[in-house]
Amino acid sequence: MAIIGAGFGGIGAAIRCLQNGFDDLVVFERAAAVGGTWEVNTYPGAQCDIPSVLYSFSFAPNPDWTRLYPLQREIQAYIARCAADFGVTPHIRCGHDVTDASWDDLAQVWRLTVNGSSFTADVLVGATGPFSEPSRPDIPGLDDFDGDVFHSAQWDHDWSPTGKRVAVIGTGASAVQFVPQMQPQVAHLTLFQRTPTWILPHPDRPISQRVRTMFARVPATQRALRGACSLVQEMMVPGLVSYPALLKPAAALGRWHLRRQVADETLRAELTPTYSFGCKRPTFSNRYYPALTAPNAAVVSEAIVGVRAEGIETADGRVHEVDTILLGTGFKLAAGEGFSRIHGADGRSLSQVWGNGEMKAYRGTSVAGFPNLFMILGPNSVVYTSQVVTIEAQVDYLIDALKTMRRRGIRSFDVTQSAQARFVNEVDKGLEDSVWNTGGCSSYYLSPSGRNFTFWPGYVFTFRRAMKHVNWDDFDVRTGVSHRHGASPTREAVFG
Repeated sequence: MAIIGAGFGGIGAAIRCLQNGFDDLVVFERAAAVGGTWEVNTYPGAQCDIPSVLYSFSFAPNPDWTRLYPLQREIQAYIARCAADFGVTPHIRCGHDVTDASWDDLAQVWRLTVNGSSFTADVLVGATGPFSEPSRPDIPGLDDFDGDVFHSAQWDHDWSPTGKRVAVIGTGASAVQFVPQMQPQVAHLTLFQRTPTWILPHPDRPISQRVRTMFARVPATQRALRGACSLVQEMMVPGLVSYPALLKPAAALGRWHLRRQVADETLRAELTPTYSFGCKRPTFSNRYYPALTAPNAAVVSEAIVGVRAEGIETADGRVHEVDTILLGTGFKLAAGEGFSRIHGADGRSLSQVWGNGEMKAYRGTSVAGFPNLFMILGPNSVVYTSQVVTIEAQVDYLIDALKTMRRRGIRSFDVTQSAQARFVNEVDKGLEDSVWNTGGCSSYYLSPSGRNFTFWPGYVFTFRRAMKHVNWDDFDVRTGVSHRHGASPTREAVFG
């Protein structure tokens, strides 16, 4: 088995595989260390917006979190520790970039090219994550800018903000976190805002040593807190999926938070979202608004028309002279380069099959035409809580499939086009009234055609239930000994 990616998804899959006796596996990670998005995103202020008790494996609670919402360095260290504690580390190959993975239908194996070398695998797990490839905006002249330009996920730690005139493009979760870190240090900060973000008061708090000791000595207390936090997250689902009007109290809280921290009416109007709460990803911060009201900060809502050597030009004809441009412009969810490297039974890549970002899959895990491929955090697998919860459910699905493959001599299985289409139709119907679809915004949750390819249309428990067992009626199954061993595999229309 080959696993691509050593973040939560890849490490979680490897742990559970080893625990169930599937030890012939390797984890390929292109970065120099494990951690996935939490190894790459090292910008100042990087922090998870999910409580730490939820943002960890259920089978590996961490009583040592120092904050209610964990910091980047602690999350990365936790993932590395899990890899070591559960025996995954010897199976990891860091600095190994998978440049091609192609399904060989005759031999019934995946053939991989990694750092120029060839590998084969019976099963391929794609755990690259949705936030693995930074999205660099296509702005005329950006490459000709005389100063420094870098993305939040490619932070230049040799760069110093002291005394600099800094432009920030983007107002997503990353920018909300690093802007307050930059503003006190720079000579001037200009935030170029296309769409304001819903921001709520941040409930983050340090976790005292006394509480951490209690978690370590009485694990049931941490499990109880995990359950309570999970319930709070689940309470958001009816409003997000079916009845957006239920989110009005959250929107009122956001407006109150804005009024409380921004006295200037003109600036407040610029920072007030005009779309429904939840349509775009909301976030938490107690320092973002104060940073933007500081004397050395400005918010520009005029559209950017281009970049000159000395600064950024906006639609009103003004050129804003700056020394550095920081990109808080998110990630390529639907058009990641990694999708062009995975080729199915007919030779087409995932990028070609999905064409122009129209991502579709079965239960967020299997894609028709790509046998023995398991995607972690694939299309329509996201639940509105910790994505570690999604990952664990998908890994359970993987383990159930592997056990049946071993027990019944299955060489490969491929979800049928009809089963995938049925699932996609069910998901689309379930999301048609959701705030993401009806909230009046354009977000990375939606494909170019407007299809919501991100979310699962329901609660965590419904996703877990759907992922508990593989429904073999939805797959074409091949059994028998691999062609490599002298016998052609046989095909079954249905496996019971």
